[in-house]
Amino acid sequence: MNMTPGANAPVPAKLLTVRVVSGAPVDASAFRLYADGKVKGDADMIFYGQPKSDDATVALTQEGHNSNFAVDVSRLHPDVQKVAFTVTCEGVQTVAGLQRLLIQIEADNEVLLVGTVELNGRQEAALILGELYRRNSEWKFRFIAQGFNGGLKPLAEHFGVDVADAPAPAPAPTPAPAPTPEPAKISLSKVSLTKEKPAISLTKRDNFGQIRINLNWHRGSGPTGLRAMFSSNKGVDLDLGAFVEMANGEKTVIQALGKRFGDYNREPFVQLQGDDRTGDVSDGEWLHINGGEWKHIREVLVFAFIYEGVASWDKTDGVVTLHVPEQPPIETRMSEGQNNRNMCAIARLVNENGSIKVERINRFFNGHSDMDQAFGWGFSWRAGSK
Repeated sequence: MNMTPGANAPVPAKLLTVRVVSGAPVDASAFRLYADGKVKGDADMIFYGQPKSDDATVALTQEGHNSNFAVDVSRLHPDVQKVAFTVTCEGVQTVAGLQRLLIQIEADNEVLLVGTVELNGRQEAALILGELYRRNSEWKFRFIAQGFNGGLKPLAEHFGVDVADAPAPAPAPTPAPAPTPEPAKISLSKVSLTKEKPAISLTKRDNFGQIRINLNWHRGSGPTGLRAMFSSNKGVDLDLGAFVEMANGEKTVIQALGKRFGDYNREPFVQLQGDDRTGDVSDGEWLHINGGEWKHIREVLVFAFIYEGVASWDKTDGVVTLHVPEQPPIETRMSEGQNNRNMCAIARLVNENGSIKVERINRFFNGHSDMDQAFGWGFSWRAGSK
C-alpha cells in the first residue's frame, strides 16, 4: 500500500522491519515516545551511536545507504505510545539532494506499507518520516514526511533527549570546590573520514578494549536465505579482510578466502567474525581487534573484496565503521569506485607510539597481488576458494 503524508494504516503486533531507503547517506534515528510525546531517557533514542534500545525491542542496522529498524511491537513496554522515525542529512545541504527517500514497513519479508517523500524543492536538513503508534490497544503506522529545521541535535532535543554539547575550550584553572557530577548526556558525535579529512588519531591508552570494524553494503535484489542457495540471481558477496603486521615484523592475512579467520586472544590478535555469503546477516561482516594487545600490532590494512557478483562499487554503497570503546564511531565510505576492479583498500590502523592513527585509503585494485604490490607487503599469492 502506497501512502500519502498524513495517511495511517494498521500494522500487526509482531516483529516489524521499518526500512529507510535513501539515494545518499543519511543518519536515521528512532525515538520511543510516551504519553507526553517525549522520551523518558537517553536509552529511548536509537541511532548510529546507540544502535539498540536497552530492552532490545528496537535495533538499527545499516545496509549501504539504507537503514533498517527491527521493532518488536509486541514487546514494547505498555507505557510506550509511539516510535518515531527520523532522518538527518549527511553530506548534502538539504533533503532535496538525497535524490530518493522512502520509508516502508515490512513483516515476514513482505512489504506492507510504503511512504515516498516528495523531495523536489524541500529546504529542510531533517525530516520526521513517520511513526508507529498505539490506538485502542492496536498498532498503526502514520506516514508524516514533516520537515524539521536543524540537524540531529535539535531534532533529538525536540523529542526530549538530553544531548551533550561539543566540548568548549577549557578556561584558565582557578581553585574551586569539586562540582557534583551531572548525569551523563547522550553524545551525537560521529567522525566521517573523507578525501578532505582522511585521517584521525586516537589518544594512546594502555588498553583500547575490543576494537570492532564493521563492513556493510547494499546486497542487490537477489534472493536471500535458502532460495539464494539454489538461485543464480544472487546479490554481491562482499568480503571483509585485513593485512596485519606485528611489531616484530611478522605479517599475515585475515580473510574468509582460505578460511584464514585469525585469532583474537593470540597473535595476530585480529579475528574475522564469520562470513556472510547470503546477505541474511543484516549487520554485515565484523573484524575484531584485541585493543589490549595493540602494543604488539604495527599496522592493520582493512580491505573489501568482491568474491561473487558483478564488480559494481557504485551499487554496493559500502560503508566501514570503526567502533572503539569510549570513542565516537569512525566511518568511511567506499566511494569513487572503479567498477572494473574487484578489491578496495579501505583504511589502515597504524600504531604510532601506542596511539591509533586511522587513515582512509579508498583505492581500488584488480586483486590481492595488485594491492599487495602497491603497498609493499610482500606476500606470495595463489588461487584460493571459500
